[in-house]
Amino acid sequence: MIISTTDKIPGYKIKEITGIVMGNIVHSKHLGKDIAAAFKTLAGGEIKSYTEMMTEARNKAIERMIDEAEKLGADAIVSVRFSSSAIMSGAAEILVYGTAVKLLPKDI
Repeated sequence: MIISTTDKIPGYKIKEITGIVMGNIVHSKHLGKDIAAAFKTLAGGEIKSYTEMMTEARNKAIERMIDEAEKLGADAIVSVRFSSSAIMSGAAEILVYGTAVKLLPKDI
């Protein structure tokens, strides 16, 4: 599956738009990691446990978006965008969405 933030894929033309696809996940903080992170904010610097948590959440959201595109028979997802928002104290949603398409090589 080709995934792109642009609306075109080099070397291909869009044959068909199969639909809008998305994937999301709501992730909450772990109490133990939250306490450690609170101390880290006092000293400054990267909070690695949160970075890892958000990376895992983004990857899971992308995986869910790809699953939707595959169900539609798509070859690629174009115009991919990410969004995040606080759902409640200690929980955030990651949303990824784009347009699922079928492709043809440009020389056909």
